[in-house]
Amino acid sequence: MTEERRERESEQLSGGELNAAVTREVVRIHTAAIGRGPKKSYSFHNGDTLVTILLEVLTRAEQNLVAYDEGEAVLAMRQLSQRAMAAEMKAAVARLTGRRVLAFMSDNHLDPDMAVQVFILEPALT
Repeated sequence: MTEERRERESEQLSGGELNAAVTREVVRIHTAAIGRGPKKSYSFHNGDTLVTILLEVLTRAEQNLVAYDEGEAVLAMRQLSQRAMAAEMKAAVARLTGRRVLAFMSDNHLDPDMAVQVFILEPALT
């Protein structure tokens, strides 16, 4: 996608279209980094807060580690992976929303298997 098209896209997107575009980008980045995407995902926003939920994100190897009571190791590795993806995620959300990302927070949960990506956008909440 060209830079000009991306700029036009960010100007045009709102509501459900913005949610869908953010979900696609978060899933694309996650899949490229982890090697597997979630089974289901969705995003929603309200004011300066944008949230993406990813369901069934664990790889088969991670699932096996959880089954052998190594969930803490899986969570630690996921935290490292999220830090590695943070800059790309923030850039994608900034491009799609046309707003600077002030904060990005991410976490995983093992049972049920899900992850959350939270973006706080400029202007900051008051």
